[in-house]
Amino acid sequence: MKPTRLEAFSDGVIAIIITIMVLEFKTPHGDDLQSLIPLAPTFFSYVLSFIYVGIYWNNHHHLMHACKTVTGSILWANLHLLFWLSLIPFTTGWMGESHFGILPAGLYGFILLMCAIAYWVLQSLILSTQDEDSALKKSIGKDWKGKLSPLLYLTAILCTAWHEWISVSLYIGVALMWLIPDRRIERALKD
Repeated sequence: MKPTRLEAFSDGVIAIIITIMVLEFKTPHGDDLQSLIPLAPTFFSYVLSFIYVGIYWNNHHHLMHACKTVTGSILWANLHLLFWLSLIPFTTGWMGESHFGILPAGLYGFILLMCAIAYWVLQSLILSTQDEDSALKKSIGKDWKGKLSPLLYLTAILCTAWHEWISVSLYIGVALMWLIPDRRIERALKD
């Protein structure tokens, strides 16, 4: 299988994930700005999750462009990533509906942690198919953001015991850290 086919399939799944998230919005019961206020937590959780899904889509896109071959293990690792990403709409909706309750905020962090682990597995399997001097291996390097993110998610999950807004702040921090796309792969492929 060509990497472009895997990328196209993943793009379709990610588009569906975003569509499902936006369908969580309920129509307001009034016709004034005041009627939008109860939707604020749902909207905020949607924006945060949209950014996360966009980050994964962007980095997945770059990773697939650097991938030269797709093995069975890579196919399964990609499905593993898509599985965890597909749970984001559920936790997004629950977190928004509960106004960032403790358990929903913790579960949201767990899903983000599992997405990060799944992405790392996929990246590792793709790297294992590369030559030692490949542009992809050179561009990934120490991958400090990739190593720091799961630690911050784990910290956020544990912080839900004190206050869920500490957790949400950490989720926002990780998203901001990744908001500027990781261009290492893109730069390496141009060289």
